[in-house]
Amino acid sequence: MSEQEHNEKPVCDDDEEEKSLNYKPPAQKSLAEIASLDPDDESLAKYKKALLGEGLPLVEDANAPNVVVTRMTLVCEEAPEPISMDLTGDLVALKNTKFVLKEGVCYKVKIHFKVNKEIVSGLKYVATTYRKGIKVDKIVCMVGSYGPRAEEYEFVSTSEETPKGLMARGTYSMKSNFTDDDKSDHLTWDWLLSLKKEWKE
Repeated sequence: MSEQEHNEKPVCDDDEEEKSLNYKPPAQKSLAEIASLDPDDESLAKYKKALLGEGLPLVEDANAPNVVVTRMTLVCEEAPEPISMDLTGDLVALKNTKFVLKEGVCYKVKIHFKVNKEIVSGLKYVATTYRKGIKVDKIVCMVGSYGPRAEEYEFVSTSEETPKGLMARGTYSMKSNFTDDDKSDHLTWDWLLSLKKEWKE
């Protein structure tokens, strides 16, 4: 939603970006394969323990998803109340729910997620903004690589500023996607962002 420079830079398409960087994701390895690598390397052992913990899958159901996105929050110190969406519930209802931001305020995106079974590499949050059916912005936030653990992880983006002015105000259709290096679609959800002159009009 912002034209300013930021780490999560606007991009054209994921495929074009990866081609221009000549980036190839690392080969996926299971926890068992990683745990057996260089068993005598003490520093590597410490790193693996920090990343993997005990290194055991945290769910017994083999069909359970490896990555579960539970909540997204638009963090704004000026907001009169929390702007949060539950991503474990009815995503169809969320598609028609408006989340309000005031023009000219700074905000961050905070995402809570769990990793259950295997290490996931190159997690990223992709947000595409549409207005009246036309794509007006796209950002990619690099989240990182994570191993399984019982507690949720929390990712917070860098600060963005909402645009100002009469032309900027209105309702935007947002498509959010949580994906990774393997282009796995961990979650895609649609929601509405309403940009207003005041928080409550």
